[in-house]
Amino acid sequence: MLKLEARPQPSRLWTFGSPLLALLLTVLIGVGLFVALGKDPVRGLQIFFWEPIKSPYALGELMVKATPLLIIALGLAVCFRSNVWNIGAEGQFVIGAVAAGGVALLADKTTGPWIVPAIILAGVLGGMVWAGITALLRDRFNANEILVSLMLVYVADMVLSYLVFGPWKDPQGYNFPQTKTFEAVTQIPRLMTGSRVSIGLLIALAGAAALWIFLFRTYAGFAQQVGGMAPAAARYAGFSSRKALWVALLTSGGAAGLAGALEVAGPIGQLTPYVPAGYGFAAIIVAFVGRLHPAGMVFSAILMSMFYIGGELAQSRLGLPKSLTGVFQGLLLFCLLACDTLIAYRVTFRKGAR
Repeated sequence: MLKLEARPQPSRLWTFGSPLLALLLTVLIGVGLFVALGKDPVRGLQIFFWEPIKSPYALGELMVKATPLLIIALGLAVCFRSNVWNIGAEGQFVIGAVAAGGVALLADKTTGPWIVPAIILAGVLGGMVWAGITALLRDRFNANEILVSLMLVYVADMVLSYLVFGPWKDPQGYNFPQTKTFEAVTQIPRLMTGSRVSIGLLIALAGAAALWIFLFRTYAGFAQQVGGMAPAAARYAGFSSRKALWVALLTSGGAAGLAGALEVAGPIGQLTPYVPAGYGFAAIIVAFVGRLHPAGMVFSAILMSMFYIGGELAQSRLGLPKSLTGVFQGLLLFCLLACDTLIAYRVTFRKGAR
């Protein structure tokens, strides 16, 4: 019979090479998928891996998609390194967008540029409040944060739907479930004319640098990680597990809320039922493919945004369903988990006893 047996010492080389191997396996499976669907696999791979980077405009759109993925993944990395499993970043993203949209709707023709920092701050606070519900239930009642954070995603979606179908619905919007388009003064400043890339990209990169400093160069970051890797050692050293829980979830929620604010006050420009784009769930894959390291997550966010854009292009140019994006995301995570398993364990064959 086949049996998984722990390796004496996992390979350090393959620990970092595993994401590359997982990507290669994803591409190979993708080729088979294109062939099974009767499509040219070369053209399919070109759409996913060349079209998103072939021109300056395409690169700009790639950065637009990568920005929220990276910001959310950075917050999730703090949670996962602390052994706090926040699966509800999508809900925190939505509530951050709702809070930011509420502030943006207050603007009129006389509003000054001060509204932009207020929108961003509202998004961060909205995400933190939504994550704080999970932290409170885990802290006071020992509720499972996986289930609580995940269920709150659907509550957040209902809150958004209530607002855009009800009190915030644009009376001049021809009965579409959406708010009015935000005033121009609420627009997140863009880095260059002719591109949708905003200062959110700079915020995301600054966040990656800040996270690296926090995790690997500060005492607080060390205490946060010890609580996740060795809870008993953390208690012995006097580190507070409650503090680690709240810091992890509030940081993660604030990052997701920030991404939501940058999205609705940037590329979208209004609240609609389609604000939930799955970024909160895709960022989980980004975090793990990037090995929960800020530098790794920068590259994995770019890769995941290529899947998003490639899926949209495959829908319009090859006639394939948009769900192909989720298929590639799932394949990448599945291949990564398989590779990681074989790094820590080896498959042995033992003849079963009669």
